[in-house]
Amino acid sequence: MAEPKRIVHPIPPFYTAESDILILGSFPSVKTREMGFFYGHPQNRFWKVAAAVYEEDVPMTVEERRAFLKRNHIALWDVIASCTIVGSSDSSIRDVAANDLRPMLEAAPVRQIYVNGRKAEEMYNRYILPAIGRQAVCLPSTSPANAAWSLERLTEAWKRIRTAE
Repeated sequence: MAEPKRIVHPIPPFYTAESDILILGSFPSVKTREMGFFYGHPQNRFWKVAAAVYEEDVPMTVEERRAFLKRNHIALWDVIASCTIVGSSDSSIRDVAANDLRPMLEAAPVRQIYVNGRKAEEMYNRYILPAIGRQAVCLPSTSPANAAWSLERLTEAWKRIRTAE
């Protein structure tokens, strides 16, 4: 079994001055950390779901993903700035330090914050909500660990990021 490691989040937040939706994950997977951009694990369904919600082709490269987010006014980051973790296992996360969302929220007109899954919700409510006082809406996780949710069911649930426009 892999040993727990203390890891500092290696990916800066993605947002523009037009980002009005913020989606927060918990902490990037090993594959995402290797890729250097959000939701880099090939089995994570985030990009497929987001593309279906916005009725676009699935962005494949980091450049296409950045363009997709910019075009749709989406900011991405994670709740956790650093933690002790075993591999990519959310259930192993300990010793959490949260990201400070205030600079992003001051720079972008974020009208709604969403969290991607229950672990992100738990961490958000524990560490970020008290600091900024803004509720987040929990969406079902796009992680491959959430196998109970089909791509179609996830897409239906995630459509609320557009209907809130």
